[in-house]
Amino acid sequence: MDPSDQKFFTVIDYVIFAVLLAASMGIGLYYALSGGRQRTTQEFLMADRSMGCLPVSLSLIASFQSAVAIIGVPAEIYTHGTQYWFIGCAYILGLFIPAHIFIPVFYRLRVSSAYQYLELRFSKAVRICGTFTFIFQMVIYMGVCVYTPAFALNAVTGFELWGTVLATGLVCTLYTTLGGLKAVIWTDVFQTVVMFAGQLAVIVVGVQKTGGVADVWRKVWEGNRISGLDLNPDPTERHTFWTLGVGGVFLMLSLYGVNQAQVQRYLSSRTEKEAVRSCYMVFPSLQLALALSCVMGLVMFARYCGEDHSDKLMVIYFVMDMLHGLPGLPGLFIACLFSAALSTISSAFNSLATVTMEDLIKPQYPAMTEARATLLSKVLAMSYGLLCLAMAYLTHLMGDSVLQVALKIFGMVGGPILGLFCLGMFFPWANSIGALVGLCAGLVVAFWLGIGSILNRSTRPLPLESSLCSSANLILIGLIISFLTGPTKEEDVMPGTLYPLLGKLFCFLPEHLKKKLCCVTPLGQTVSERIDLIAKNLATFIYDVFAVE
Repeated sequence: MDPSDQKFFTVIDYVIFAVLLAASMGIGLYYALSGGRQRTTQEFLMADRSMGCLPVSLSLIASFQSAVAIIGVPAEIYTHGTQYWFIGCAYILGLFIPAHIFIPVFYRLRVSSAYQYLELRFSKAVRICGTFTFIFQMVIYMGVCVYTPAFALNAVTGFELWGTVLATGLVCTLYTTLGGLKAVIWTDVFQTVVMFAGQLAVIVVGVQKTGGVADVWRKVWEGNRISGLDLNPDPTERHTFWTLGVGGVFLMLSLYGVNQAQVQRYLSSRTEKEAVRSCYMVFPSLQLALALSCVMGLVMFARYCGEDHSDKLMVIYFVMDMLHGLPGLPGLFIACLFSAALSTISSAFNSLATVTMEDLIKPQYPAMTEARATLLSKVLAMSYGLLCLAMAYLTHLMGDSVLQVALKIFGMVGGPILGLFCLGMFFPWANSIGALVGLCAGLVVAFWLGIGSILNRSTRPLPLESSLCSSANLILIGLIISFLTGPTKEEDVMPGTLYPLLGKLFCFLPEHLKKKLCCVTPLGQTVSERIDLIAKNLATFIYDVFAVE
């Protein structure tokens, strides 16, 4: 594969790519002109809480599967082998826990922003700190998500880089602003299908051109790219089962448990059962996405037998090498790449607009009319789109290393946010001061690990370890500070904000000890519900005593 022998798009490739952008815009226009025409914040930001589990589940996978992952995972497998594939083990707990803990808590509280929970459980100050942390995380990451596919398209078409960046950012901004969350979810559905089709096309053609399945297997086996289960406990190893299987659970929880982009999709479901079902339906889709990316990396290795192409955009050159001469297929894969980018970016725009509106603006202006609030939400979505274009420009100035930097920042911030929600849901005695100090401590630890990794030019993927360490650190510090400043009594905590995890873990303890140590109140019970339950039990008791056989 000679880098000077670049292969470019044909007319059909351009047509396929244009159809992707036009279809995405069309979905946005449809929802802007139909239904309630996005005239309320509930419709614009929450899709009227009317979505079914299938579109929600496909939207959840599309939000996770960014262009960075489609390019990065095959390159990881090509260079280091299939050990990374074991992160799929983390998907089990990483989706089971959100389905049965986080979703019920958020859904029953009827919040619009995940950070509303922090005010209900702790205080307004904790809510604002959580909101700003999330905004910082997503704005930085979006710059990379906009820039990466634009750079790829520039490599295969000769298009001006900034023309491509603007086309991507503006199309995404427009359909998100026009169609709201419904448009975002349904474009995600369309884009997920395109993603899978593009990756599958590259794999099928690549296997055929490399000599068939048997030859691919022989080459990757001889090249030591098939990895066994590595149980090495050394945390400095690049990938082991422990860093992937355990650290990966915390990364998944930070993405699928408490990240606003995903929480907002759960909350758009018609019922809590539909929301839980959508979370379960993500599992096979995630496993399929991981398998396709890993197999693509193996086919790449079989094709080039481990040649060093670190100076190139490896996956894109491979795609053009495999699909050149097959009109339409290169365009399909680049459309797949842009589908991943558009779904991730649009999710971010919508979630950023939601947290800004619900957490920062509405509390300051409670008398704002619904029409003005909806208009302002649309302006916010557009503003974040333009801000992310600016971040893409900064990505370009910082060079190739910014990809690793942005991914590490995403992981560094995600861990403390996860720890903050876990502190509130699982530990009834945690107070607001403990939450604030714990969040600061978690961010310090995460950034210490991340910045040290960046300065040392470490190539290890930090987000897994960072999520685990910073979450645990935040919870420990938060509990210590809470005890020192006066722990919260369970009866003073707002009903519905606690999950009785410790009560279930320590079910063997006497009842009076459980009441002192942990939450024993069933999830989501309000004071009136408690009274109703007591009255019902009392009525049953009286009936049993006086009933005549």
